[in-house]
Formats: sequence, C-alpha cells, structure tokens
Amino acid sequence: MKLKLAAVLMMASATAFAQDPNKLGLQLWSLRAQLTASLPAGMAEAKDLGFTMVESAGTYGHSARELRQLADANGIKIVGAHIDYLRLQTDLKGAIADAKTLGASYVIVAWVPHKGDFTVQQAHMAAANFTAWGAAMKADGLKFGFHTHGYEFKPLADGSSAFDVMMSQTDPNLVFCEMDVFWVVQAGVDPVKLLEKYPGRFKAFHIKDMKKGAPTGLYEGHAPASDNVIVGQGVMDWPAIIAAGRKAGVEYSFIEDETSDPIGNIPPSIKYLETLGLKP
Repeated sequence: MKLKLAAVLMMASATAFAQDPNKLGLQLWSLRAQLTASLPAGMAEAKDLGFTMVESAGTYGHSARELRQLADANGIKIVGAHIDYLRLQTDLKGAIADAKTLGASYVIVAWVPHKGDFTVQQAHMAAANFTAWGAAMKADGLKFGFHTHGYEFKPLADGSSAFDVMMSQTDPNLVFCEMDVFWVVQAGVDPVKLLEKYPGRFKAFHIKDMKKGAPTGLYEGHAPASDNVIVGQGVMDWPAIIAAGRKAGVEYSFIEDETSDPIGNIPPSIKYLETLGLKP
C-alpha cells in the first residue's frame, strides 16, 4: 500500500506546466486566518469558493501529508508549493520530499531574506542558490521558481535592477518566475513591459488589485491590507496584463487576496476574471 501511494505521489509531481492556462486557482495564503484556525475548515472554504486548484504557502502547523489528504478530500489539487528560502538552504531534501507529498509540480521561493536594500551581491547569491535548487528539483521531477516581491526592482546606478541580475544569471531551464502583479506595480514597474522583456520566463501570476491612489515606487514588499481591492476595481489593466501573460507563456493564475475580507471579496474577483476567460 505504501509503495502504491508513493507511486501515485510521484506521478502527480512529474508533470509541470501541463494544464489549462485559463484555469484560475487560489493561493492559500489568502485564507491564512481560516487555515490557521482550522485546516479542515479552511480547505473546505477553498472548495466552497469554487477552487479545485491551489498553490500552498506553508502547512499551518500540520504535516504535508495531512494537508494533501485534506486537499484530496475536497477535490483540490495542490499544483505548487511556496517553501521558505531558509528551509531550502538547510533542508533541501526534506523540502523536495514535502513538495512531492503535496503533489506539487513546482516549488516557489517568495522572499529572499535581506535587510535594507536588496543588493547586487545578494542577487548574485540568490541566483546561485536558485540555480542549484532548480537543478536538484529538476532531477526529482519538479520545477523551481521565484516570486517577485517588489524589492528586487529598485533601480541600480546603471538603470538595471537586482531582478535583471537574477534573470541574467539563472538558466530558464532551471528557474522560472512567478509574477505578483501587485508588487510589480507597487515598485513602479509596468507588468506588460516586464512580460515583454522576459518572454517565456514567467509561468505564473499572483492576481491582486491595487486601490486607486495607493503609493507606488516603493521597494519594501509590504503594504497595508487597505491598499488591496477586489480584482477589477483597482488600477491594474487586467485585460492587457492577462493578454500579455498568455502571449509570454504564463500558464498558472492564482488569486491572492490580501484584503481584510477575503471570503467576501474573492467571489466578485472571480466574477470579474471570468469575463477575461479565467475560471476556477
């Protein structure tokens, strides 16, 4: 029985970026309050919202196997896993095992630890780690990517950015990118132009909208919940962004609701995104 389960988990992890690019998923971080209070209730809430595809962000005090079992019980596929940078540095083998247990096809790093500005030296180090982790994961049937968070776009003296450094020093066959549209826009970067600059590198979107008048040109990767609004009610040009993403090779789109009322705000966000062809 254990051998059979292991084979099933291996098969579930083997295929990456082979799904309907019009399918809309949920980043479970959106329901972190619900999942922390009760993992079973939180996963049931994800189902009730209509999602059958999610991306994880931690396991909320439970094991990867327990999260997988609850996902399976609710008819939900965990396609990707956000895993902490420091965990990958100290326990890469264990992190890979957890991702495969979840049934994920890829692993994402959402934040590179740093204080103050994210420097070129830190970008070099991150790129080297990303390459090593990407190679290790590829050998185990997974893909590896990193998630934009704003701080990496602060302009350098020559007009480039730490993001450009990481892109130039990582192999597209080993490292892909997940664009969090909110943090890209908060950093004053045009997401459409970024997709056009790096075609094929972005494989996933985090979709969340920014209220009109919220400050931009910031590089901290933080914002109050009040700067987030229902998708389609903020400043993002979603028709252009979604179209550019399809052209550039984006295959996964996840709502990540960081408003103060995700349960109330996710349904109208879904309704709007359905007008652009994205459906749970």
